[in-house]
Amino acid sequence: MRIIAGSKKGMKLISPKTDASRPVIDRVKESVFDVLYKYNMPEGKVVADLFCGVGSFGLEALSRGAKFVTFVERDPKIAAVLKQNITKADFANQSKVVIADVFKVGALPVVQESKYDLVFVDPPYRLTEDVGEKSPLANLMDALSGQTKAQSLILVRTHIKTELMGEYGIFKMIERRRWGTMAVAFLGRN
Repeated sequence: MRIIAGSKKGMKLISPKTDASRPVIDRVKESVFDVLYKYNMPEGKVVADLFCGVGSFGLEALSRGAKFVTFVERDPKIAAVLKQNITKADFANQSKVVIADVFKVGALPVVQESKYDLVFVDPPYRLTEDVGEKSPLANLMDALSGQTKAQSLILVRTHIKTELMGEYGIFKMIERRRWGTMAVAFLGRN
């Protein structure tokens, strides 16, 4: 696993000695960022990487010019590896690591007035088996409605068999892509 473009292009990411995370392969990550460029993301944007693991999406965003990334990860051991990757990439001043359950806190604001332009939501597949109106994902999207800017974009990664609803409150699906056994939905604010 590595950063594939931008200021840290080619930097290899440190991975945990566990199978708890699901790394995104380079080809897929490149395709995801190609889509994000259509929406003028991530350069100059404030980003949240939720269920971040070792920070593959967030670090890629920083390498490609994101202004700031908040990483939220529940597992302290994986968060320790994430912090090593942030230090290795020299992004400590442009990032914050929060160890918490995303479903309980959402994307905690960087500062009181700050809201996010782009949010990566990449939970373990088992946590997205229920994606209906009363699901944890729906509750998270509700929390994100107060933590994101008017022109924000939410990216949700799921198993290919998971069918998200077309809308979650103020967020509407604008695009869905599939690669192998995964799907990525892009949701924008209504």
